Amino acid sequence: MNDTALKSHQLYINRELSFLEFNWRVLAQGRDDSLPLLERVKFLGISCSNLDEFFEIRVAGLKQRKELGSRAGGPDGMDVDVQLEAIHRAAAELIEAQYTLLNDELLPALHREGIRILHGSEWSPAQHAWAETYFRREVEPVLTPLGLDPARPFPRIQNKSLNFIVELAGQDAFGRGASLAIVQVPRSLPRLIQAPSDGATFDIVYLSQVISTFVEQLFTGMQVKGCYQFRVTRNSDLFVDDDEAEDLLRAVQGELASRRYGDAVRLETSADCTATLRDFLLERFELGAEDHYAVAGPVNLNRLLAIYDLVDRHDLKYPPFIPAIPQRLVAPQDYFDAIREKDVLLHHPFHSFATVIDFLRHSAADANVLAIKQTLYRTGPDSPVVDALVDAARSGKEVTVVIELMARFDEAANIALANRLQEAGGHVMYGVVGYKTHAKMIMVVRREHDRLRRYCHLGTGNYHPKTTRLYTDYGLFTCDEAIGEDLHELFLQLTSPTRAAQLQKILQAPFTLHDAMLQKTQREIEHALAGRPARIIAKLNALIDAQMIEALYRASMAGVQVDLIVRGICALRPGVPGVSERIHVRSIVGRFLEHSRVYYFENGGETEIWCGSADWMERNFFRRIEVCFPIERKQHRDRIVEDMESYLADNEQAWVLKPDGSYERAGCVDAMPVSAQRVLLQRYSDSSVS
Repeated sequence: MNDTALKSHQLYINRELSFLEFNWRVLAQGRDDSLPLLERVKFLGISCSNLDEFFEIRVAGLKQRKELGSRAGGPDGMDVDVQLEAIHRAAAELIEAQYTLLNDELLPALHREGIRILHGSEWSPAQHAWAETYFRREVEPVLTPLGLDPARPFPRIQNKSLNFIVELAGQDAFGRGASLAIVQVPRSLPRLIQAPSDGATFDIVYLSQVISTFVEQLFTGMQVKGCYQFRVTRNSDLFVDDDEAEDLLRAVQGELASRRYGDAVRLETSADCTATLRDFLLERFELGAEDHYAVAGPVNLNRLLAIYDLVDRHDLKYPPFIPAIPQRLVAPQDYFDAIREKDVLLHHPFHSFATVIDFLRHSAADANVLAIKQTLYRTGPDSPVVDALVDAARSGKEVTVVIELMARFDEAANIALANRLQEAGGHVMYGVVGYKTHAKMIMVVRREHDRLRRYCHLGTGNYHPKTTRLYTDYGLFTCDEAIGEDLHELFLQLTSPTRAAQLQKILQAPFTLHDAMLQKTQREIEHALAGRPARIIAKLNALIDAQMIEALYRASMAGVQVDLIVRGICALRPGVPGVSERIHVRSIVGRFLEHSRVYYFENGGETEIWCGSADWMERNFFRRIEVCFPIERKQHRDRIVEDMESYLADNEQAWVLKPDGSYERAGCVDAMPVSAQRVLLQRYSDSSVS
C-alpha cells in the first residue's frame, strides 16, 4: 500500500470523538461497583471536569474555526460542522449517563452508607430551620438579585458559575412590573454544606437547594413563579499575540482577566427549566439549540468531588499506601554520592516524589553547589519544590527557573510563583515565545575538587507533589557527563539567544524528536524485513500525529509487532486488514492516571528505551519544547519492560480499541485477573528496587 492510500480518511479516528470515548472509560470507573464508593463518586466528578475542559478548549476552538469560515477537517476528514453535530450527540448521551449514574446508583448507595445528600423536600423540620438561618446569615448577604428591564440589562455571567433565572409576578417598591431576575452565586460560597443530623447519618445539602428553597426572601412582595439553575461554559483558551507581546507576563495577566467572559459555547439548565426561559437564555448567550444540555440534578457535578474530603470514611476509599524509596536514596549521607555511583530510576507514585524534593533541598543546603536550573510547568500552590529553590536563591546560589506561564489553567499560580522566585533573587525566564516549555528537567552544578560536575533529573511528569501521588510517571537521576552537557545546552536555548546545539544523547522537540521517532520506526521496519527481532511498544497519553500513525501502519505492514498503551485520544485505527493487523491499542484507566511516556524499540535485539515529556501529537513535536532521554542501565531497561508487560497483560482495568473506534473491556474469562497498577504497587513496595 502506498503513502497516499495510508492517508485515507477511513484509517483515522476523529480526535474529539476519541476524547469523548476516553471520558466514557472514566465514567465506567464510577459505574464499577467493585470500587470503593467514594472513589466512584470521584470518578464521576472527574468525568464532568474533563467534559468542561473539552467544551472550554476543543469545542470552543471548533466554533471559532466555523466563525472564521474554516470548515476543513483533519486526517479523519470530518469537517467542522459534522464534528460539532457528532460532538453534541455524543456529549448529550454522556451527560445523560452521568446523571443517571448519580441519581440511580451513587446517591442510593451513599444513602445506604448513611451519607445523605438531601433535597429540600427531605429536610426534617430542624434541618429546614437550620437551612433558613444559614441562608439569612451566610448566603443572602452576598447575593445580588438583578432584575431584567430596560434600565437593568442582562448581566455578564462568569464562566461555569452557578446562576438562577427567576420568573416573577407582581410589582416592586417603585410600582414597576417585573417578570425576570438573575441571581448569580459567588464562588466564595461552598456548593456542598454539611447539615445538622441526629448523628446516625452524615447529611449534606446542595447550596443550590438552599437558595431555591428560600429565594422568595430575595424578592419581598413579589411572587416567585419559578426558579431554575443554569450554567454557561465559555471559551477559556488564552491567546497571546507573539509578535505584539512586549512583556509576556503582563500579556498573560491581561488575558486571564478576560477568560471568565469568553464567548459562550454551552448552556446547561436544570431539567425543569421552561422552554421559554431556555430559549431566552440561548438567545442572550448567542447559542443554538444544539448547545443546550438539560440536566437532572445540579448543573455542576464537579462539586461532588468535595464529598470525598467532607466525609471521613476510609472504608469507602482506596486503601492507603506508602510510596517506596529506592534503597540507595533511603537517608543517604550524600545524595550526590548515591547518584554518582549509578543512575537511579524512579517510578511514581510507587516511588516517593519526596526523593526529588530532598534532592533539591540537599542541593540548596550544599556549600559546594553553585547553580540550580529547573523547568516548571505545573507545580501547585505552596510547593516544597519552589520552597527549596527559594532557599537556594536566598543562600546565594545561582538559581534559574524556566516557568511556563501558558500552562493551561495554572497560569495564575505560575505567575505567583514567578514573582516569589524573583523576590528571592532567582532568575526567572518564561521560555521561548510561541513554544510551550513542557520539558521536565533539573540540573545542579556542583564543584567537586578541581572540576565542576552536573547532577540531573529528567522526568515524564510535572514537579507537582500532589499529582505525583495520583499520576504514574518515570524520573531519572543521573550525573552522566553527556546528558549534563545536553541539559546545559538546553537551558542556554531557553534563557539566551543561541542556535540549537547538536545534542549527544537527548532528543528535543521541536528539533530532533519527531524525526528520531520516525527514523527509529523505519529502523524496526528494516529489521523486520531482514528477519531480525522487531517490535515497538509506546506508552502515551495521546497519539494523533498523522506522520507517526502512517509510520506505524507501514511498520505493521512490514511485520513489526506494535503494542500501544494510549490512555486518552488515539486517532490510529488498529486491526484494519492489510494495514494495521499487527497493531494493538489499549487504554488503562484505574486508581492512578497513567501519565508516563515510554518508547520501546526492539532494534534487532539491541533494545532501546526512551522516556520523555512528549505525547505523539503535532503540538508536542513542533510547538512545544520537550525532552526525551535514553534509559541506559540494563537493570532499568529490564524493569521498564517488565512494567510494560504488566500493562499489556492487564485484563481488569484495560480497554481495547476496536477498528470502529469504540473500546471494549479486556476480558479475563479464562485467565487469571491482572491489574497492572496493583501489580506495580506490590512490585515497588520493595525499597531495594533502584
